[in-house]
Amino acid sequence: MSHNPEMPLPAAATTTCSNCHSAMPSELRFCRNCGFRLGTSLGDASHFAGADITATGSGPMVAPKKRRRMSGMAWVFIGLLIFFVGAAAFTALVNPIRDNVSTAIKQRVVKSYVGADGWNTSDNGVTFDSISAPGSPADIAGLVGGDVITKFDGQEVRDEDQMEELMTRTPIGKTVEIEYIRDGEKKTTKLTTISQEEFGRLSKEFSRRPEGRGQFGYEDGDAERVQVPGTNIYGIKLNTILNSRPADMAGIKNGDIVIEFDGVPIRTTDEFLMRVRRAVPYSTVKVVVMRGEEKMEIPVKMGKG
Repeated sequence: MSHNPEMPLPAAATTTCSNCHSAMPSELRFCRNCGFRLGTSLGDASHFAGADITATGSGPMVAPKKRRRMSGMAWVFIGLLIFFVGAAAFTALVNPIRDNVSTAIKQRVVKSYVGADGWNTSDNGVTFDSISAPGSPADIAGLVGGDVITKFDGQEVRDEDQMEELMTRTPIGKTVEIEYIRDGEKKTTKLTTISQEEFGRLSKEFSRRPEGRGQFGYEDGDAERVQVPGTNIYGIKLNTILNSRPADMAGIKNGDIVIEFDGVPIRTTDEFLMRVRRAVPYSTVKVVVMRGEEKMEIPVKMGKG
């Protein structure tokens, strides 16, 4: 059908963009001005949230682009990356500390030993309970439990902490002079310090000796350190002698005060117990006791403990 040029063309149908209010041909789906979907209210455009919409005044509309989500493997990779970075940082922090501690241990001063058991502060210096192992430096030097050490290697000794410090500062194998007090008299001796390993060897050797330990026959928990009346000498009062044991059969009585055992002065309960254990089983030892005001020498044939 041909068009009559004298009749006007019908006006093209238009619509108005609800976003920018521009007039657009009704056949368009999107506004050329702002790219908004024609015929859709602002409230219905929520499904375009997060989408990139590009429009030009004259060009075609570009479809909204969907934002790509990271896959599960990508998250695993990121997690592993964080883990290894953290592990590397932790190692870098810990290694210097570990190396410093290791160096400090290697550089620490090795402590010397003399074989005396239980340092205790005394009025005039430092005393100890007993000789801890036969053949130790203190044993060879003639020291016994109850001796009060006043000088060690030329230095005055005031308390047990200082004595421990001197043991740390003294090189292993050094010969030192000891000044000490026994029964109110000042004495001197010399000893050569040993290492912890050597001290442990001596102790183990004694505990495993084939002869075994000596037995005397008294209740060691009932013995006490007492001063012999009228003297500066201390001894060990035996309050309970066990029946039919070596001490009983030798004539030792309850209340006797032992002041010497096998030629060694006895001044503490620990020293007496140690000397009893050191005695060779079935050997005969001379025991010096005070019974009242009488001093007695009694030979005792030791048993086996």
